[in-house]
Amino acid sequence: MQAQLASRKQELRSGAFRDASMAMCALVAAADGIIDPAEQVRVAQLITHNEVLQNFAADDLQRRFEDNLDRLALNFERGKTTVLHEVGKARKKPTEARAVIQIGIIIGGADGAFIESEQTVVREACHALGLDPQDFGL
Repeated sequence: MQAQLASRKQELRSGAFRDASMAMCALVAAADGIIDPAEQVRVAQLITHNEVLQNFAADDLQRRFEDNLDRLALNFERGKTTVLHEVGKARKKPTEARAVIQIGIIIGGADGAFIESEQTVVREACHALGLDPQDFGL
């Protein structure tokens, strides 16, 4: 999946993709209702090491990720609605929409276990983006 993202690096430069990908990362990190510092570290590593996300300033991505986490921590259900709206910004461009889901799957599986709560929020993000979760094995 990482190789697929890297091959589309030049297509993934829009603000909508940036916002949607950081919203997706926050959704997955908070999917089980607990914002685990280890998950925050994994996202920080993704931000600094992912070839596609290097199209954007790392500090800006980190701020956007943390803003979304704050929304989810304050009130998960209400925050999830707002964060899914951010994810939906990538809906108009299928390449970006698919890349956002791929980033969510990468984050979800980074610890070796893509748990049900993470899969559920990625499926919800698929719906927000007009994508079929089955296309991603969800």
